[in-house]
Amino acid sequence: MQILLISGISGSGKSVALNVLEDAGYYCVDNLPPSLLPELIKTLSLEEHTNTAIAIDSRSAHLLSNLPQTLQVLRDQGHDVRVLFLTASTDSLVARFSETRRSHPLSHRLAMELASNVDLSLVECIEEEREILAGIQNLAHVIDTTDLRANQLRSWVKAVVQIQRSPLTLMFESFAFKRGVPLDADLVFDVRMIPNPHYDPFLRPLTGRDQPVMRFLDNQEMAQDMYKDIETFITKWLPAFKQDNRSYVTVAIGCTGGQHRSVYMVEKLTKHFQKTEQVLIRHRRLQ
Repeated sequence: MQILLISGISGSGKSVALNVLEDAGYYCVDNLPPSLLPELIKTLSLEEHTNTAIAIDSRSAHLLSNLPQTLQVLRDQGHDVRVLFLTASTDSLVARFSETRRSHPLSHRLAMELASNVDLSLVECIEEEREILAGIQNLAHVIDTTDLRANQLRSWVKAVVQIQRSPLTLMFESFAFKRGVPLDADLVFDVRMIPNPHYDPFLRPLTGRDQPVMRFLDNQEMAQDMYKDIETFITKWLPAFKQDNRSYVTVAIGCTGGQHRSVYMVEKLTKHFQKTEQVLIRHRRLQ
């Protein structure tokens, strides 16, 4: 069975991800206590389900300590177990809770634990939740949904579940520094010093995937030197990530607007590494 465990910070898009998987034919369970996971999988296996998505969050905080061992047991039984963790910046989460006018799931429980009649602030709840779920995040493929549209998140979740299982998946992601560094990045490279196609009126509306922009950057010695340096660095250190039993490594490439230089570099690196590695690609600022 393919088992996808979905977790993450409240407000980061877990419901959107779960709905995508349900539409794709997954048997979905929301807010399952981790202790019930083995029995659920046993039951679903007997019923011949092949794809299951299970959401586990901070409401089961006291039951999360044994989750890594539980996941390993399921893998030892032959199941394809993956963990997807959604997160977002605190400012973005506060804005989302403000829009929906909902309280944070931890607010009342934390107040009771502190023997206080005053609910904790939203920011305090978010930071506490990050601490509670840090162990799961370390096991997972992380998606930062800070500036993502819902349709982008849906596409990225589909890409994660469709990719073949391999010892390590290399993720290349372009982004705009003016919107902040993605929270899901393991390695970050800055390509803002490369000549910018934005200042050419003809190239400005295009992207790093369009041939005129690619030709422009192909002819920039600095761009080619930067590409070679990044490719050499990743090639050198990728074996160490594999030896560390990492399932995913996210390489984020940033430029000012996330449209030309970073997109070009991600496309070029992807083309190189997909010859030997399992590769995924994301562009945060493109449709």
